[in-house]
Amino acid sequence: MKSKIILATATIIAGCLVASSALAISDKQFLSDAIKGDNAEITLGQLAAQKGRSDGVRSFGQTLVTDHRKAKDEATALAAALEVNVSGGVAGEAQQELDKLQHLTGSDFDKEFVSFMVTEHEKAIAEFKQKASEGNRQVPELAAKALPTLQNHLQLAQSLSGH
Repeated sequence: MKSKIILATATIIAGCLVASSALAISDKQFLSDAIKGDNAEITLGQLAAQKGRSDGVRSFGQTLVTDHRKAKDEATALAAALEVNVSGGVAGEAQQELDKLQHLTGSDFDKEFVSFMVTEHEKAIAEFKQKASEGNRQVPELAAKALPTLQNHLQLAQSLSGH
């Protein structure tokens, strides 16, 4: 009887450790993805600030650069504190968009850039809300802190797209 109780307890503890480990990986993956997202927003923002046809798009591009540099600095500092190795670069989808935007000019550039920013910020807000809802750990708190800025970016992009 005692051995069954010990075995059951060990199984429960092992399950908790696996769940805890999965959660930690999730936080690490979130940080890595967030930093890649910041890299993408900085790069795309710089391109918009240079190539944008309208003052609004150029200004929005500069806002993205400023805000996402700050967010990247905070996420990178947290990643270092949590011993998370973060690679540089941007996600594949953002790289494809960057390549596409390089070949566009004028109002075609503005329209494509703003459309991508609306879509990407909608996705990011959903992901950051999910992470923020996960409790009182450092990574969810970072996600919660970033949400107002992401929501502001979405509103700016929507206003530029006429939605």
